Amino acid sequence: MTSSSMNMGRVVFYEDKNFQGRSHECSSDCADMSSYLSRCHSCKVERGCFMVYDRTNYMGNQYFLRKGEYSDYQSMMGMNDCIRSCRMIPMYRGSYRMKIYERENFGGMMHELMDDCDNTMDRYRMSNCMSCNVMDGHWLMYEQANYRGRMMYMRPGEYRNFTNMGMSNMRFMSMRRINDSYY
Repeated sequence: MTSSSMNMGRVVFYEDKNFQGRSHECSSDCADMSSYLSRCHSCKVERGCFMVYDRTNYMGNQYFLRKGEYSDYQSMMGMNDCIRSCRMIPMYRGSYRMKIYERENFGGMMHELMDDCDNTMDRYRMSNCMSCNVMDGHWLMYEQANYRGRMMYMRPGEYRNFTNMGMSNMRFMSMRRINDSYY
C-alpha cells in the first residue's frame, strides 16, 4: 500500500442498522448520498476520519467519526434523521492556528488559538463565538464547554457567519484540533 493511499480515508455506509441493507463505500467528500442509498443508518470507518451531516451539502447537525463501527448512528450520535452527506477530514501534520471572533463578520473581541480550548468563557471571558478564520489545521468547534454538545468541523478558510452554514442559534464554547491522535 502506498503512503498516499494510507493517508486516504475509507468509510462504508449501510442503509439499515447493524450494517445491513445496501452499502456504499466512500473515500472522499459526498454532498448527497441519496444517489447511492435511500437512507443511511449505520457505517464502518475503516481508515481516517469523517464528518457526517444529517442534511445534504454538508449542512445541519454534524458528527465526527474516527476509525470504528457505528451500528446505529441515531442512538449513538443523537441525530434525528439519517446521514445525508459526508466529508473526509485529511490527515494534517503542521501547525494549528485559528482566530475566533465574538461577532459575525470578524467583529468584536478576537483571540488567536494555537491549541485546544476547553472553555472560551474561562480562558478569554468570551461568551460568544460567531465567526472565525482558520489559518492552519483542521478543528472541531463545540456548542458547550469541555467539548460537549453539537459540533462543527472547520477546515482552513474564513467563516463570517455560522448561521449561513445551517448552525442558527448556536454559539461555540470550546475548540479542539483534529490531530494525529484521531487517526
